[in-house]
Amino acid sequence: MNDIDTKHNWRYEKILSLEEAAVKMADLKASGKKIVSANGSFDLLQAGHLDFLEEAAEQGDVLIVGINTDRRVKEKKGDLRPIISQENRAALLAALICVDFVTFIDGGYDDEPHESFLPAIQSDVHANNLDDYGDHTDWIEWPKMQELGIEPYGVRRRPNLSTSEIVEKIRKGCT
Repeated sequence: MNDIDTKHNWRYEKILSLEEAAVKMADLKASGKKIVSANGSFDLLQAGHLDFLEEAAEQGDVLIVGINTDRRVKEKKGDLRPIISQENRAALLAALICVDFVTFIDGGYDDEPHESFLPAIQSDVHANNLDDYGDHTDWIEWPKMQELGIEPYGVRRRPNLSTSEIVEKIRKGCT
């Protein structure tokens, strides 16, 4: 990704443009790998994210994570978010052993991941948070998943671990 400062020892080879990710996933699928996708903001990477990603990764051979761009996070969550820039969020995710690849999603929250991410990636399984998004038949991406033949996988959220809850604790001055 040419938007990322390459002076750091980050795992740049794991951070792909959506176009690069589409080619890479097609190659991996052709070699018999089971692709799992997940997406989100992943602002203030925390243990709840790790639980989600670890469980998602167990559903296949390759986990690719789409992260919402700064512009889209700001539109959805307000001017104070994201706290961590998209380049740094991508680097943090790429450093995780359970994450094989990271890409950026620039579509709006009502448009993603079903408008660009899932059609490009063509994953075998798509993981989502059951506590935030309910049964897979309620997921905004479910119709596109059915069209593309992508299996759903739901992960339960660890109690009291969400970025919004952490931000609220910080605002209140709690430890």
